[in-house]
Amino acid sequence: MRLHTQEWGTGERVAVLVHGIMSDHRTWHELIPVLTGRGYRVLAVDLRGHGVSARGEYEPRLFAEDLLETLPHAPEVALGHSLGALALALAVAELQPARAVYSEPAWQLTGAHGSLDPALFTLFKRSSRALAALSRPPRNGEPDERLEKRAAAEQQALDRWDERTALALSSHRHIDHTPEKALVPSLVQTSDPSMLVSAEMRAKLVRRGFEVRTVPDAPHAIHRDRFDAFVESLSGWL
Repeated sequence: MRLHTQEWGTGERVAVLVHGIMSDHRTWHELIPVLTGRGYRVLAVDLRGHGVSARGEYEPRLFAEDLLETLPHAPEVALGHSLGALALALAVAELQPARAVYSEPAWQLTGAHGSLDPALFTLFKRSSRALAALSRPPRNGEPDERLEKRAAAEQQALDRWDERTALALSSHRHIDHTPEKALVPSLVQTSDPSMLVSAEMRAKLVRRGFEVRTVPDAPHAIHRDRFDAFVESLSGWL
């Protein structure tokens, strides 16, 4: 499936961005000017079942195949968050980015403690309380208008999201998708505490050739909720 893709910049360097579950390409709005300012042409997709991309069957392999059908071969950097990091890892052998960044990768869908079921994410479409818990706290000094615009975009992404993606991923939750080795130079970025990457998994990833960097006191969506720390953690990889 060819995915809806948004493009920014005209640089010769290519960066590709892959969002997580319930989101769409707009989640990267703060990162875009950082990348274009460094001379990148940036491509951000809507995964199947998200944003304005088509709906269909849902399983990890298909998310990865869509990336290969949509994105240019051998970008300079490929960055995926959560579900996007899972899709990217499954596609990386053929996509062959010069560098890959996996932010809070959903390689173990049961989570860091083995108790998560992706089907629970369907609650966010039904519960205002759950949605409020998911939302980030306001940043000091951030204008109300900007906050409202961002909140509206995130709500629209959630409204567009096909919750069957979560139900389908639930049936794959006991499969360990953690890569056996880093096929390209690869960074794994985790929050602390992390809902998906345990301390044991971090140590395993280092042994398998990944660089692992942890952002303290950060929630799952580091790029959204701790943006400055997110960019700082990517030093040398962008």
